[in-house]
Amino acid sequence: MPAPKATRDRVGCVTQPTPPIEFGEGAVSSRWSGPKQTGSSSALVGELEAICPTSTTQPALAEHARDWWPLAMRWALQAQVPRLPAAVVTPRNTDEVRRVVLTCAKHDIPLTVTAGRSGVSGASVPMFGGVVLDTTHLDGVVSVDRTSGVVEVLPGTFGPDLERAIAEHGLTVGHFPQSFDISTVGGWIACHGAGQFSTRYGKIDEMVVGLEVVLADGTVIRTGGAPAAAHGTDVTSMFVGSEGTLGVVTRAWLRAHDVAPVRRKAAYFFPSFAAGVAAMREIIRADATPAVLRLYDAVEAQRSHGGDGSNSTLIVLDDGEEEIVTATLAVVERFALAHDAVKAPVERVDHWLAHRNDTSGLQALTKKGFVIDTMEVAAPWSKLGAVYDGVLTATKGVDGARSVSAHVSHSYLDGACIYFTFVGQISSRDINDDTTAEHERLYVAMWNAAQRAALASGGNLAHHHGVGLNRGRFMREAMGDAFNVLVSIKQALDPNDLFNPGKLGLPTWRGAAPWASGDTQ
Repeated sequence: MPAPKATRDRVGCVTQPTPPIEFGEGAVSSRWSGPKQTGSSSALVGELEAICPTSTTQPALAEHARDWWPLAMRWALQAQVPRLPAAVVTPRNTDEVRRVVLTCAKHDIPLTVTAGRSGVSGASVPMFGGVVLDTTHLDGVVSVDRTSGVVEVLPGTFGPDLERAIAEHGLTVGHFPQSFDISTVGGWIACHGAGQFSTRYGKIDEMVVGLEVVLADGTVIRTGGAPAAAHGTDVTSMFVGSEGTLGVVTRAWLRAHDVAPVRRKAAYFFPSFAAGVAAMREIIRADATPAVLRLYDAVEAQRSHGGDGSNSTLIVLDDGEEEIVTATLAVVERFALAHDAVKAPVERVDHWLAHRNDTSGLQALTKKGFVIDTMEVAAPWSKLGAVYDGVLTATKGVDGARSVSAHVSHSYLDGACIYFTFVGQISSRDINDDTTAEHERLYVAMWNAAQRAALASGGNLAHHHGVGLNRGRFMREAMGDAFNVLVSIKQALDPNDLFNPGKLGLPTWRGAAPWASGDTQ
């Protein structure tokens, strides 16, 4: 479930999510217990305070103990977070990050990096307590190479602030996730993010030129830096998608595009979801790559995109030079009509643009006690239909499931991302009732059914929401023996399990991971 929009102060800086997490009455407590921290807490805090701003107040600890994982939002209504940290630090430069890392290593205290905390899989939850490193004071665009189209930016920079700064140079990175207002460059990199215009601009890994990273031993490295290289394994890519388990990203260089002079839009109704998918495949295989190419199934089309309950809606938008955009939309129309589509009002695209980041309806259902979440996976074109059918069938078969729907949100030459939304209803819908255990059992059952059906049908584990805690239990079955390579990399770069322990399904010596098997306790 994407995060809500953010409020912005009078100088345009992101301040906080709107609405903020609503905690239940009373002092906020940890839902999960665990092994006590080693070392002296007072000594640790004192050393951290000498390095950078440090907070141990309960509001700060509670806010940095969760992200927008739907279960964390549910627990907040009972005045609980997954696990409270001991302290929150906000370093202001790379050297302060390095000193914080060395201090945590000295005290054998785990370190979890956060920023906007817009993730939906529990990746920023400090599951073993310890110290949370908030990168939002590491913000701003450092330099712009206008000629090459390369932007040097700090990881705590929020999306709108990045785009506004480089727009003055006639540039855009083109990365617009649904959480754009309250997500940061570092978060995009950590979770292998994808923006809503990715069919044109690509995912974040295609935008990263190089990184500056602080390693567990305090070493500061710089990776990449050139358009292409052939000097061995790409070290940059090792940190993209690592979710803070291998190091702390303190600087990034991103590819940027010239701001497009022309924008065009179109929309189509298809007689079936399968017909729409077939048209999308042919459009992409013909090398037409509009910035937005999104197909909504009958349920989602009727709910939000002008469908009549039987047809599917395709939303199309492209940015670029006029000749290229005109040709792209002509290819789109040719293949759409070949699959019995009819033109829909172009206002459907305007409606999507106006409401694409609005998740208030989903949040309202959560507050009413419904079990609700989203799951995005990618699959080859040849298997996309089987993934769609398999996930819908498996998830609807769970006792308590009420609705499952999907849309295709990002397309590639060989396949696409299909994004599911599922809703379940427990026996009592009163949020004040003590139904937490029942809620979690249904949540786990629906996730197990949906994710395993996707894997069995030929889909992958995730496309852009990352793994975090929620999907960690599926990592080995998704990757097979290749998962052992990730384990070896973690052990080599972080032998003392300092960074974000227990995430990505990685083994940890710090204790039993509370969510390792979808454990609801």
